[in-house]
Amino acid sequence: MSNPALLLEVRGLSKSYPGVRALDNVDFDVMRGEVHCLAGENGAGKSTLIEIIGGSYQKDSGTICISGKEVTLKSPQHAQQCGIAVLHQELPVLKHLSVAENIFLGRQPRNKLGFVDYREMNRQAEKWLEMIDSKIDPRALMNGLSISKQQLVSIAKAISLQAEIIIFDEPSAVLTDQELERLFQIISLFRSEGKGIVYISHRLEEIFEIADRVTVLRNGKLVGTELTSTLTHEGLVKMIVGHQVSEEYISNKEPLHGPQPSLVISKLSRNGVLTDINFEVSRGEIFGIYGLVGSGRTEVARAIIGADPIDSGNIFFDSKKIENHTPWQAVRNGFCLIPEDRKSQGLFLEKPIIDNIALPALPQLTSGVLIDNKKMIDYSTELIRKLKITASHPRQYVKFLSGGNQQKVILAKWLGLKLKVYIFDEPTRGVDIGAKEEIRNLIRSIAQVDGIVILISSEISEIMTMADKIGVMHEGKMTAIIERAQATREKLISYSMGYKNL
Repeated sequence: MSNPALLLEVRGLSKSYPGVRALDNVDFDVMRGEVHCLAGENGAGKSTLIEIIGGSYQKDSGTICISGKEVTLKSPQHAQQCGIAVLHQELPVLKHLSVAENIFLGRQPRNKLGFVDYREMNRQAEKWLEMIDSKIDPRALMNGLSISKQQLVSIAKAISLQAEIIIFDEPSAVLTDQELERLFQIISLFRSEGKGIVYISHRLEEIFEIADRVTVLRNGKLVGTELTSTLTHEGLVKMIVGHQVSEEYISNKEPLHGPQPSLVISKLSRNGVLTDINFEVSRGEIFGIYGLVGSGRTEVARAIIGADPIDSGNIFFDSKKIENHTPWQAVRNGFCLIPEDRKSQGLFLEKPIIDNIALPALPQLTSGVLIDNKKMIDYSTELIRKLKITASHPRQYVKFLSGGNQQKVILAKWLGLKLKVYIFDEPTRGVDIGAKEEIRNLIRSIAQVDGIVILISSEISEIMTMADKIGVMHEGKMTAIIERAQATREKLISYSMGYKNL
């Protein structure tokens, strides 16, 4: 390496998973005293890149050099030894341990007898916490801290490693404005000390405030690297979005003007999570919700079906106020949620297909006080046939099904009840192309028979081909509602990042 200012150099990095090319021949580098931002849509490859640099994933091909020396990073511990610290978006904290124990996990100071020196560990932890202006007690348990304070502890841990390369993955998602301002001051200090900072953010204003350069990934490939001083907001949005749409728009691009709205969400709020959410959906309509990770998409769905409490706001159906205090009450009112995390929230993996499908309908499948086994089998097998669920037997355990067939099982258990409002949260995530199209057709069929559909998706192409109107989320707010005819990828990305001048 001829340039001594080049701290990190990645060349030709590639990584594949079954059926997915997560990174494809990506180049990336970081200079000493530089803040280099990574940008891109969900699934662009940003997280995979930093997981490889941080030692959590192993590359398939390519090279990584640190200060001119090629390295193969075998683990997160090895990456730390090489001077790399990663502040992950998903907070890797042990909530039953103290703040100090989390900061020094695996590297606790010890006394002459080899035991952990808790007094010294707490003293050092307090020093790093003071650097970020935090009043957190190093002896406090993590499970007693708010999410933002847990994030501050993770920042203190990254700082305490005294690494030369520090990677921040969406650190601002849960921080207050004051905490974020202090974080930027710390990053500026690191820059002045000659450290290299990698900063991932979906917020345009952050990128232009803090970054010297920005690199954009799309679909696992490098789009380009630009100086932020010569780049415009519009230019960055176009780099992130591109102009290739993988799917054709559905033929009817005209705005849907249906009857009076059947579902009205009015001023739905939850402190620190959602602010004044308003939208309306008519029968036969698919209302799409798009937003980046942490924008509040899923929180809207959970608030509507009573999985999370709300502080204020109302839900009306056919002009009647609806009280959904629990998910089961929501089902009785005709609402259901097909959740994003199907394995932990939507299915009993250790139970047969027929049991999973029949569960919500058990009150209808009884004779007296006992479950009528024949009714249950007939009910479930008819839905298995209707949704074309591929299985060796109706009593096959759900855990042995493919992702697409597992998703169909969840659809079957709610479609059988003939409800009024269906909320789908990432319904095609992790399923193959054929299953995606089947699931999308099922969603369309619900709307076509005067059902109301709310579709949450991080895939722009899916939202734009499915939804009649699209609500865009940013930091817990619905920043725009766009008719299908006016929707563009640039608009959705721009609104989702808090920038509206397109």
